[in-house]
Amino acid sequence: MDSRISARALASALGGWRNREPVYEALADGIRLLCLDNRIAARTTLPAERELAGALNVSRSTVAAAYRSLRDTGHILSVRGSGSVTLALQRHDPGLTSPTDGVIDLQQASPSAWPGLAGVLMEAAGDSAALVARVGYDVLGRYDLRSAIARRYSERGLPTDPSEVLVTTGAQSAIHLLATVMLGRGDRALMETPTYPHAADALRKAGARLGAIPVDTLLGWDVDRAEQAFARTLPVMAYLMPDFQNPTGRSMSAHERSVFARAAERAGTLLVLDETTADLDIDRGPVQRGFDDIDPTLVVRVGSLGKTVWGGLRVGWIRAHDSLIRRLVAARSTHDLGTPEFEQAVATRLIRGLDDVLPQRAELLRAGRDAATDELRALLPEWNVPHVPGGVAMWVELDAPLSSALVMDVRSRGVLLSAGPRFSVDGGHDRHLRIPFTASTEDTRRAIGALAESWQSVRAGAPVSWAPGIEAVV
Repeated sequence: MDSRISARALASALGGWRNREPVYEALADGIRLLCLDNRIAARTTLPAERELAGALNVSRSTVAAAYRSLRDTGHILSVRGSGSVTLALQRHDPGLTSPTDGVIDLQQASPSAWPGLAGVLMEAAGDSAALVARVGYDVLGRYDLRSAIARRYSERGLPTDPSEVLVTTGAQSAIHLLATVMLGRGDRALMETPTYPHAADALRKAGARLGAIPVDTLLGWDVDRAEQAFARTLPVMAYLMPDFQNPTGRSMSAHERSVFARAAERAGTLLVLDETTADLDIDRGPVQRGFDDIDPTLVVRVGSLGKTVWGGLRVGWIRAHDSLIRRLVAARSTHDLGTPEFEQAVATRLIRGLDDVLPQRAELLRAGRDAATDELRALLPEWNVPHVPGGVAMWVELDAPLSSALVMDVRSRGVLLSAGPRFSVDGGHDRHLRIPFTASTEDTRRAIGALAESWQSVRAGAPVSWAPGIEAVV
């Protein structure tokens, strides 16, 4: 076993689990979802039956039956004298369903590949003789690719030298590297909530203590709380998505960008700006991206081609002061030995032609967004569906805190989603659901039709206390 979760912590993470009969199966489903979302890691010891029963105000036999159900489905292993321990997900687990079996997987908010990508791949393959003459991977990044990335930053008003760019194997690799180098155990770090969950995982793995700054689809960022958090905790790092934030789709106003920049500068906090969705504008229009008028050693920008071109093209980058780039390069070998040459050759061509790619991506995302919005408002009018001007997903507010129950139910109808609490830093968000609009319009409509059917089932089985405007009563 690697860790334990207390009865109190598990009860908090479960949120509104008591949504149907039998109660023990609703509890088992709640724990399954926590495992599927990786909110409970593999090899975690669960609370004793009596302790969890007390925390949830249910009988011990209910918890015992739930644990038995989890053992039957291979989610936990119970050993006399050692307790019940979660297991690693197996290939047959619903969280790992193959995309070829008719299931609509909306857990990954990534568009299909840009149609012109195959041609670019063939062009790069034509230079294979020159590529195979090289080592095959590069810890810093090919100069021509770093130059192309630097040129894009310079063209948008942020003068950049290739020495200020490090090429990584995707944005997630960049975030992990930054967290490992910049954070130590117990260091404070700030994040938005809701947020990109894999970034939160990376910061936690580095040992950071996370603080949360709320962001809302209508109201934006809570700048008063942000200023207080920076001043009170003096965080080492703050991770933000200023443009088309995942999952809310919200973009910072000029005032919000200024508040965060000034607060970070006063606290000496490194701002890590995730810009992986920043170019996915549908109908917002250009804005000043900000954060370029403070100490340049305090700002790091992370980008990639995963959302703009294809998730399978694992090329990302870090734009930072050259002193930090040198530190990252020195530490990188403990993570990986560099980014493959072929992917870099493809990425160089794509970066140079990105202005031709982005309008096509905007049209694809517009069609998906409009289909999702129309279908949701027609089939689920009681939900609050925000207008999203860009990005890859919308953060929909349900009329009852039953996101986790809904996600479990709709799995049986062939739709895979992540519940609202998956995107939380400090708990909650069971009244929200992230709905990506990156799938085909046909799949999007089918998925929302299944959601509507599931919602009827989940609402019908929920206790009377789950009335609109009322939170969980267990």
